Amino acid sequence: MNRPKNELTDLELQRLEEYEFSNGPLSILQEAVTKGTQVLISCRNNHKLLARVRAFDRHTNLVLENVKELWNETPRNSNGKKGKPVARERFISKLFLRGDSIIVILKAQ
Repeated sequence: MNRPKNELTDLELQRLEEYEFSNGPLSILQEAVTKGTQVLISCRNNHKLLARVRAFDRHTNLVLENVKELWNETPRNSNGKKGKPVARERFISKLFLRGDSIIVILKAQ
């Protein structure tokens, strides 16, 4: 389709969106939803999420299940000096992740 999106009918827009979801960059998420595979998501706050994608939209807002959140914390001692980084993690059963906080999404093997 070589026409601008504002000139397409509703049916043509729906078919275009389905094509983009199945063949474009969002196909990774579409595959994760249909097959139930895990993805690794790197977020803007330096946290990593290992989760199963339940649903998503064109803005990459995600509904996630069985989320394992991973991050590093650097504790400070009583003098205010930084100590060694400590790996932290937590489990979240269901999570809505806004798309603008996502840096990259990878297929988890």
